[in-house]
Amino acid sequence: MALDLAAVARHSRSMLLDHVIPFWFRSGMDQELGGVLSCMTEDGQRVNTDKYLWSQGRWLWVCSALYNRIDPRPEFLEAARKTAEFLLRHGRDSAGRWYFAVTREGVPLIGPTSIFSDCFAIYGLGEYARASGSQEAHDTAHASFERVCRRVEEPDFAETAPTPAAPGRRLHSVPMILLELANELGLQASAGEYARRILDHHVDPDRQVLLEYLNWDYSQLPAGEGTAVEPGHAIESMWFVLHWAMRSGRTAEIHRAAEVIRWHLEKGWDPEFGGLFLAIDAGGGTPYIPNADKKLWWPHTEALYACILTYKLKGEAWCEEWYRRVYQWSMQHFAMGPGLDWRQRLDRKGHPISDLVALPVKDPFHLPRALLLTAKIEF
Repeated sequence: MALDLAAVARHSRSMLLDHVIPFWFRSGMDQELGGVLSCMTEDGQRVNTDKYLWSQGRWLWVCSALYNRIDPRPEFLEAARKTAEFLLRHGRDSAGRWYFAVTREGVPLIGPTSIFSDCFAIYGLGEYARASGSQEAHDTAHASFERVCRRVEEPDFAETAPTPAAPGRRLHSVPMILLELANELGLQASAGEYARRILDHHVDPDRQVLLEYLNWDYSQLPAGEGTAVEPGHAIESMWFVLHWAMRSGRTAEIHRAAEVIRWHLEKGWDPEFGGLFLAIDAGGGTPYIPNADKKLWWPHTEALYACILTYKLKGEAWCEEWYRRVYQWSMQHFAMGPGLDWRQRLDRKGHPISDLVALPVKDPFHLPRALLLTAKIEF
C-alpha cells in the first residue's frame, strides 16, 4: 500500500508537539539562563550543567524552526530568544570563534576546538533571525559562516572535535555541514560548490559508497581510513543535496542523491539484528571508525526523513519499503514511550547502552528536526 504522506506528516507533527518537544521543555530547557542542559540520562535526569555549544546551536534551530515552520507559539520564540541571547553573550572568544563548551553561566570550559560548534551556532542564529528579525543574529550567522569557509581551507586546519583527523585530510563532514548552512542561509552558489565537492569527490560510484576521509588534494587514501563509510552521514548529506537540487532545479542531482541514499540503506543495514550500523568499511574489512557496530538514533532519524523526501520526489517503491523498515525497527528499539524522546545509544543487538560515543549529552536535535521536516512534507 502506498504511503499516505499527509498521514505521515500528521503523525510526525503529533510525535513532535505532543511528546518530544514537551520532554525537552520539561527536562532540558534552562528556563533561567537560556539554552539547553543536555548532559542528562536518557529519561531526562540531569548529570551536570555544562553546556556544549554544539547542543545550544541545535536547540536554537529547533525552537526557531518550530516557530517559523510548525506553529508560531510565543513559548517557542521565547525559548529561542533566551538561547540566542546566551549564545551571543557567552559563546565566542575575542576573535569570533565559538567555544566547544561553557559552564551553565557561560564561563568557557573548552575553547574553540571545533568548527562544528561554529556551524551549529550559525544554523541556529540563521533560523532565529527569520523568527525574530534580529539583525545581530543575521549578521553574526553570516560573518561566522564566512570565517569558517576560510578557515577550513587553511593548511593547518584541524578544528574537528569531537572527531580527530590526521593532518592533510578532507573530511566529508566539513562540506556536508557547510552545504546545509548555505542552504539555510540562502547562499545557493556556496551550496552548489559544497554539493559538488561531495558528489564529485567523496562519492565513489564504482564502489557505491560515500567516503568520509580523503587526502587534501581529494585523492583517495589507503584502505582503513580511506575506506571508512558512515551510512547515516551519507544519507543525511544526500538529503542536504536534495534540498539544494530541488531549489536549483537540478533533476540529475536529485536522481543521483537518491541513489546514494539507497546504497547506504542497503550497505548499512545489519542483516542479522537489523538497524543501521554507525560505520562500515567500503571493502568489507574492519571499520576504521570506532563504535562501528553501535546502533545510534541519529542515522535512523536521518534515514526516515530521507526516505520520505525521496518518496515524495521519485515515488519509487524502495523509498516506501525502507521507510517502513527503518520506522518499525526504530519504534521497537529507540522509542521510550509517551512524553519522552528516543533513547540514543544501543549495542549491535539493540540493547540500551550508556557508552560515550561522541559528546556526553543527550542531543535535542536529530529527532526533532526529522519530525519537523516530515511534518511539512505534504506541502
